[in-house]
Amino acid sequence: MLTAHRTQNPPTPLRFAAVFVALLAVVALLSAFFSPRAIGGPVSFQMISPAFSAGGTIPKKFTCDGPDDSPKLTWTDLPAKTQSFALIMDDPDAPVGTWVHWVIYDLPANARELAESVAKQEQLPSGARQGRNDFGKIGYGGPCPPPGKPHRYFFKLYALDAILGLKAGARKSDVERAIEGHVLAQAELMGRYGR
Repeated sequence: MLTAHRTQNPPTPLRFAAVFVALLAVVALLSAFFSPRAIGGPVSFQMISPAFSAGGTIPKKFTCDGPDDSPKLTWTDLPAKTQSFALIMDDPDAPVGTWVHWVIYDLPANARELAESVAKQEQLPSGARQGRNDFGKIGYGGPCPPPGKPHRYFFKLYALDAILGLKAGARKSDVERAIEGHVLAQAELMGRYGR
């Protein structure tokens, strides 16, 4: 006596597509749940300047060919646990290697900008402290490249989960060591200047 055996149909491309779509939906759901905004963090920590656009030319006013004032910088979408900010400006295109133009730290957590023409003094009214640049001076030292191809100047702002408490006059290397393990987010703005 012959008995009929039921054979299972092999999976069809349609079934594979349905499973794939279901997996994509699960991944999208998990991504939304674990996104930075869902867990209280920023979508993007950003810094801009009204003085120049990202990748644009830094006006003479903010260089050694002008008054050498610092440009205004503003930032948004900082992480929720930010305790302070630190900013480093440097030029990786300098002939002698990366040249440090500005070091400022312990900017208060409620700060959302650095005004134009920050005073070149060790401590600011906000409690922020300024370090020594590679010109050997406190505070901002603007672009001052040799003649030739424009250099790139990077303004790097770090949102930190601590107040560094370094003495005024610290160097870039001191600040970089102090922020290790404390960086919640970093925003960067690059401008160019040539002579």
